[in-house]
Amino acid sequence: MKKSNPLLRLLALVVTAALVLGALALVVYRDRLNVDALRRWLSYRSLETSDTGQAAPFTHAGGDRMSLAYLDGRVLTASAAGAHYYALSGELIAEEVAPLDNPVLSVSRTAGAVYDAGGQSLFLFRNGEECPAPALEEGADLLSVRPNDSGWMAVTAQHSGYKGAVTVYDAQQEPVIQISLSSTFAVDAALSPDNRTVAVVTMDQTGGQFASTLLLYPVDQSEPSAQVDLGNLVVLDLEYEDEQLWVLGEDQLAVVSADGGQVARYDLGRSYLKGCDLGGDGFALLLTGPYREGSADRAVVVGPDGLAVQTLELTRPVLDLSAAGSYCALLTGSDLTIYTRDLTLYAALDDPQGARLVDLAADGSALLADSQRAWLFLPG
Repeated sequence: MKKSNPLLRLLALVVTAALVLGALALVVYRDRLNVDALRRWLSYRSLETSDTGQAAPFTHAGGDRMSLAYLDGRVLTASAAGAHYYALSGELIAEEVAPLDNPVLSVSRTAGAVYDAGGQSLFLFRNGEECPAPALEEGADLLSVRPNDSGWMAVTAQHSGYKGAVTVYDAQQEPVIQISLSSTFAVDAALSPDNRTVAVVTMDQTGGQFASTLLLYPVDQSEPSAQVDLGNLVVLDLEYEDEQLWVLGEDQLAVVSADGGQVARYDLGRSYLKGCDLGGDGFALLLTGPYREGSADRAVVVGPDGLAVQTLELTRPVLDLSAAGSYCALLTGSDLTIYTRDLTLYAALDDPQGARLVDLAADGSALLADSQRAWLFLPG
């Protein structure tokens, strides 16, 4: 039997010990180490950036009412001119040139949908390509389309003979369940990350006042397992996380437990909502102002208990905001600031080169865009 070299065994022992100690250090000091900086380096090490951390911009199709999203290392835009899907190099991966009266962009971390609210146009994008969209019923008018990270999605539409209908599609765009309502209006729906539950927001009018309800349907049942009264909340946005549902209204943010048993509420009081992003992991970023007209004067991070984690007084008008992972960002005409979820400054860019839109990735990198160009900013 051949004996092993003791030096090689010692070297293997040293390497193993270093790996174990390194892993232990990451666990113990994860809050002090910039793990996301390492992720960004691994993801973008071949991307050339300037001294300020900005990559070379590329030209996009633009269009009226444009919005954009940083989708799985690529860029998806929606506008009145249709949908466009780009690589960070500017290479056009896919496009749908179609007139959209009310273009809406809805994304998860891995899938994106561009649709015409009130119309029938729907385009899907995932894994660096355009995916076939499901065949909608003739005459169906889209109200909401929300994909999740698995590529499943909930589609809310107005169908003939019903006040509202929600259809859940799997990753192959095959229908899993359709919920058709005749006595109340279905206005929005979101699918749980595990694809087991669809949350449906309904709205009706009682005694001259609007009343909203959240219904939780297991995707293999025709009846809801839970019902949550939202009062007169007019739902503006909806986000389904593992442990809770975030429901945004004009004057209130409701955080509902996944089983519908508990509801925490953040009330805006006398302030007015100026903007919100529910994309953060376990938090929401709100912009509020003292008057119905005018810009926001405060940024608020709200946690899952319905309490403000931190607030920030604003001194300049905010053009756009974004939240993803553990970060949130505020874009003004003169700078971009990226914060952690407790509004501790993480990175700043003094000259965003005229950007008017921003979208964060979960690792803290930021996609910036103006009416003609888009580019990536990597915090140092």
